[in-house]
Amino acid sequence: MAGSIRLVRPPDVWELRVFIGRDSIGRVRHAHHTFRGTRRGAERELARLVIAQDDHPAPTPEEPQLWGNSTTVNDAISRWKENGWDDLSPKTSRGYQEIWNRYVANSIGRQRISSLNPYEIERFFRKLKQDGCGPDTVRRVKSLLHRSCRLAARWSGGTLSNPVANTELPSWSLSEKGNPVRAPTPQEVRSLIAAAQGDDHRFAVFLRVVAATGMRRGEACALRWSDVDWSESALTVNESLVVAKGGAAVKSPKTRASIRRLAIDSVTLTSLSSLRSEQSQLAAFTGNRLHAEAFVFSVESGGSLPPHPDSMTHSFIRVRRIAGVSTDVHLHSLRHFQATVLDPVISERQKQARLGWSTVRMARHYTDVIEHEDRRAAQHLSQILDGDATADVPAPLAR
Repeated sequence: MAGSIRLVRPPDVWELRVFIGRDSIGRVRHAHHTFRGTRRGAERELARLVIAQDDHPAPTPEEPQLWGNSTTVNDAISRWKENGWDDLSPKTSRGYQEIWNRYVANSIGRQRISSLNPYEIERFFRKLKQDGCGPDTVRRVKSLLHRSCRLAARWSGGTLSNPVANTELPSWSLSEKGNPVRAPTPQEVRSLIAAAQGDDHRFAVFLRVVAATGMRRGEACALRWSDVDWSESALTVNESLVVAKGGAAVKSPKTRASIRRLAIDSVTLTSLSSLRSEQSQLAAFTGNRLHAEAFVFSVESGGSLPPHPDSMTHSFIRVRRIAGVSTDVHLHSLRHFQATVLDPVISERQKQARLGWSTVRMARHYTDVIEHEDRRAAQHLSQILDGDATADVPAPLAR
């Protein structure tokens, strides 16, 4: 067909498409025009454009060379996004997209890869630092540039090189790096849980579980009732919720070491039992049923949908304000709290296993002595979270 017409904005804005031929690889090309007026007027204008195209054919646009001297950094990132980002976690791909949009696309992204060298790349990194970017942000920018240019060099068959390969990042002094993540004090954690209890019982139990286990935010959001071992007072971590485009997605945990079984104390178990009773009553009231695979901290009747991780962060900020806790304490700080208070109680090996770190691969599969240490960890955290300041603290274990 020589042309087509489509109403794009009622009642009188039309899109006119005129066939102008095929490019060098056989793809159909159209010229697009906008017309304002009646449909009959749009049809007459389309007929005129078709005749004009037949009398004086417009040149068919050629595809630029995919990999060559004209390839820009943005081109390389775009091709990587089309051919590789599906292998990344939703959180990682979203992070790359944000870095690309904010720092790369309208600056170094427009430059040709063949025109860049390590000097230009490092100057760009220092410009980001001067503009107020922190070391983590600049490191992520470098990661995006390095991987996309490395792929471009490979996909071009060696025509392009990777100008990011041997570059160095700027250095930041201690004063420039800002304050590191701080582990909250036991009193601050107790204040947060107490404030949450008066604000939202579901979130109070969430905080208790995170503080008592050191779970990551996404791991706690993905917790199901089937993961609770009521007889053994333990939780199984085998899923994680990550922020994805249009919502959140359940996936396997961050690393293989993140799949673990955690002992919990009796107060945390009782809190979970109370929440389960509430959710069972809510489900029954709405004609639903709370299944074993329901999500523990779901706000949906029946628990079919997990809570969005960002909503838990927003709840934490609100509770932190109510509790009067300093703003340098974040939800993720509770993992630092766990690691700090467990230091004098269990071995470094078991602490790494409990927190799901991958530096000790088989910590979860060690002997009964390791499981006994995990139980000691649960009891020690119960003493701290419930305010038993007189509890005896064992001497640090030999590392």
